[in-house]
Amino acid sequence: MRQSLMTQGVSAMLAVATAILAAAAARADFRLGPAQVVQASGAAIDVGTYSVPCFGDWNADGVPDLVIGRGDGRVSVYPNTGTAGAPAFTTATSFLATAGGPTLDVGSSGCMGSFPRLVDWDDDSDLDLLVGDTYGKVRVCVNQGPPTSPHFAYPTYVEVGLPGSKDEIDVGYRAAVCPADWNGDGRGDLVIGDLGGAVHVLLNEGTAAAPDFRAAAVLQDAVAGTDLEVPDGRSSPTMADLDGDGLADLLVGNTEGELLLYVNVGTAGTPAFSDYVFLESDGAVVDLSGDARSRPFLCDWTGDGLQDVLVGAADGVVYLYEGVPEPATLALVALGGMAVLARRRRA
Repeated sequence: MRQSLMTQGVSAMLAVATAILAAAAARADFRLGPAQVVQASGAAIDVGTYSVPCFGDWNADGVPDLVIGRGDGRVSVYPNTGTAGAPAFTTATSFLATAGGPTLDVGSSGCMGSFPRLVDWDDDSDLDLLVGDTYGKVRVCVNQGPPTSPHFAYPTYVEVGLPGSKDEIDVGYRAAVCPADWNGDGRGDLVIGDLGGAVHVLLNEGTAAAPDFRAAAVLQDAVAGTDLEVPDGRSSPTMADLDGDGLADLLVGNTEGELLLYVNVGTAGTPAFSDYVFLESDGAVVDLSGDARSRPFLCDWTGDGLQDVLVGAADGVVYLYEGVPEPATLALVALGGMAVLARRRRA
């Protein structure tokens, strides 16, 4: 029995060490330049309060556009008048609830209004709009127009549950929704942050064209075996492979305006997460002033093949952190492992 307990203890320590070294290696690989403020016509874009940016080719013209959730519950669209590698913006339009209809407004309360994400929801090769709201719900606006001239059906709530007993997705408050193929099966799943700092995972058990969510699960800490809780709450997840191992990692914003990187230590089909590191910008930990409510979005802003980060915040502007190439070395990994132990706080 004593030998068994010792073996279990060693295994647990190895699991923790693996997670720490993986996170350290990822931080060595994924580095960010200094903060920039995204502009339109030479002035900072400012949507008032609680900006939530995303970046995608809204009108299928070959250049990605900027779509921003606002603290008042509406969504602003900034068409890209520049290029794929050098985005430029002039004026914004408001997203309409229906073609020619009223402006979309999902309501607002506290520190969040709309939380938009572009996704091909029904697998018809155009982009639809997925919107989380402050009340913990998620809605979808299906694009009914041609890709180059989008117009949308009235928003409907996304539901979860068994056939015949479905109800609206409800994560409590602050539904920070991220569409992703969580388990690598080619179907779009949902990853959703919430007010308390949990991360909810809803697997698509339908098809790519007709999503069907039958259960919601709270992401577990792969080492501790308990609910993974993002420090300081208001978890805001976005996903991409940030360490070049072919597995999607989690980058999460929080109440304090930080960016926490959780490296995937599982597999493509069964992701697993445990330890985290705080991302740095130009050598200092990203920590927006005040209780900024950082809401990140991973994208290739400059078209150079590196992941960049757009971050929305309480002040209503959109921050840009460009990815900086710097290959990891064994020495960096080792030093990073020590830094992780030093930087973990408020756990």
